[in-house]
Amino acid sequence: MANIVAIVGRPNVGKSTLFNRLVERRQAIMNNEPGVTRDRHYGYAEWTGKHFTVIDTGGYVEGSEDVFEEAIRRQVKLAVDEASVVLFMVDAQQGLTGLDEEFGKVVRQSKKPVYVVANKADTADSTYHEGEFYKLGLGEVYSVSSATGSGTGDLLDEVVSHFPDEGVENPEEGIPRIAILGRPNVGKSSFLNTLLGVERSIVTDIAGTTRDAINTHYKMFGKDFILVDTAGLRKKNKEKEDVEFFSVLRSLQALQDSDVCIIMIDADRGFEAQDMNIVTLAHRYNKGAVILVNKWDLVEKDSMTAKRLEDSIKERLGPLSYIPIMFISVHKKQRIFQAIELAVEVYENLRKKVPTSQLNEVMLREIEAYPPPATKGKHIKIKYLTQLPGRVPTFALFCNLPQYIKAPYERYLENKMRSHFNFTGVPLRLYFRKK
Repeated sequence: MANIVAIVGRPNVGKSTLFNRLVERRQAIMNNEPGVTRDRHYGYAEWTGKHFTVIDTGGYVEGSEDVFEEAIRRQVKLAVDEASVVLFMVDAQQGLTGLDEEFGKVVRQSKKPVYVVANKADTADSTYHEGEFYKLGLGEVYSVSSATGSGTGDLLDEVVSHFPDEGVENPEEGIPRIAILGRPNVGKSSFLNTLLGVERSIVTDIAGTTRDAINTHYKMFGKDFILVDTAGLRKKNKEKEDVEFFSVLRSLQALQDSDVCIIMIDADRGFEAQDMNIVTLAHRYNKGAVILVNKWDLVEKDSMTAKRLEDSIKERLGPLSYIPIMFISVHKKQRIFQAIELAVEVYENLRKKVPTSQLNEVMLREIEAYPPPATKGKHIKIKYLTQLPGRVPTFALFCNLPQYIKAPYERYLENKMRSHFNFTGVPLRLYFRKK
C-alpha cells in the first residue's frame, strides 16, 4: 500500500504552507484569503529515508453558502479515504473553534492514525491555547510552525513510523505528462473528471475555479500517464488578484514540465488570440500539442461547419499547422477518449527515432526531385541526413553551403518529413551543417 499523508483542517490554518515545506517546493498557492486551495493537490516528500505522497486539501467548512464549499468538503473526504495518516491542522494562535470540533468528528470516523498539528506556534503566547486541542480527543498535539519548520521533525518521526516500507522516491519519474491548458471556463476540469470518472477537480460555471495545477495518474490502453489540469490562462490585464497571478504562473510551469499540451478552445468563441499565445508557447518550449474544440454539441452546424472552422484555425496557425485539431463535447462525452489517444500518439511521435538508412533513402529522393534553389549562381547539394538525440525530433542535414538554405525550403523539407514519417503534433528541428 502506498504511503500517503493528507493535510486537512478548516480554512487558513496553514495547510498549504506545511505542504510546500514537506515537498520542498512552492507547489501550492498560499494566501491569507480563506478558500484559496480548492482541489486536492499531490506532492512527494521524504523523511529519514522513507518516501511518501502528501495531499493538500481545501479548508473544510460546514453549512456555508459558498458555491465551492460543498465541493471542497467532498474533496477533503476523498483525501482522508485515500490517506494512510491524517494531519489535522489547527491554529495555535486562535485556539479551538467550533469548526475545528465539527471537523474533529469527521476525522474520527476515518479510523486512520490522526495527528493534531497546532500550527503558527511561533511565540510563547501562541502555545497558550495548546491545551484546548486535547478536547478533540485525538491524542497528542504537535506544536509546529509551517513557516519556519520548527517542530516538524518530531511530527514527521511519528508519521513515518506508520509506513512499513521505504516507498517510491518519485512515482511520476519517466511517465508521460499531458497538460490540459486553455482560457478560463472552456471545460478543462470537466474533461479531466469525465476521463477519470471521479471528481478530481472542482467544476463550476465561475471562471477561475481551478487555481493550482492538479496532477492525476491515469491508465489507458495499457499505458500510464499523468494528466495535469491547470488554471485558465487569460490576458495580462485581467490578472488583478495575487491568487490569479500565481495560478497563471503554475499553469505556465505545468506547460514547461509537460511532454504534450492539450489546448482546449470553446467552439462558440472560436480560436482567439490567447489560444494562439498558448500554442506559440508550446511550440517554443518544444512540446507536443493537440487542439481540442470543446462544446461542439452546442454549435448549430451543417456538413461543412467543422471543415470551415478547422481551415480557419489552420490558417491562423500558419507554420504551426502541424498541430492536429479534434472536435469534442465533454458534456456529451463525444470523442474524449479519442482525444487522449491522439495525445498519446503525439507523445510517441515526440520520442520517434527514424533509422538513418531509411531517412536518407526517402529524403534524398525528395531533395533530388526538388533541390534547393541556387543562390548567387551556386548550387547547394545536401549529401546526408541523420537524426540527433533531443527532446523533440532533431535532424542534421550535411551540405556544401548551409548558409544559403532559406526558410521556405526548410519548410518544404519539414513537410516532406511529416508526410513520410508521421510527426503529427510535434515540432521538428532541422540544422544545416557543412559536410
